[in-house]
Amino acid sequence: MSLKDAATAVRKNAHAPYSNFKVGAAVRAASGAVYVGCNVENVAYPEGTCAEAGAIAAMVAAGETALTEAFVIADCPSPIPPCGGCRQKLAEFAAGDVVVTLATTDGTELETTIADLLPGAFGAAHMDRT
Repeated sequence: MSLKDAATAVRKNAHAPYSNFKVGAAVRAASGAVYVGCNVENVAYPEGTCAEAGAIAAMVAAGETALTEAFVIADCPSPIPPCGGCRQKLAEFAAGDVVVTLATTDGTELETTIADLLPGAFGAAHMDRT
């Protein structure tokens, strides 16, 4: 299954009763396996959790810690960028040159990279004092 198909399918499962703004995401792990996530809103946290974070959490729960590409889709006028927290999560599990495709349900797609989404990302190397 393509990342686009996986993200599009899981988007339908999003729980967005407050915003009705459903987002789907899929990541491909270094193993080739695909993991998906969708946004989840609740009354205490109406902006909800993010689709990208859900896909990464599923990947980590399966024992994987590296992703090689990502796809994010929502019903919006232009391709949806990940929030700041998800940009950092993507940067934690992938190299800067990893491609992230941002898409709309109307078919518009924008390819970018993790480095372009989060220039100057904080990483483990910033803590290396040896």
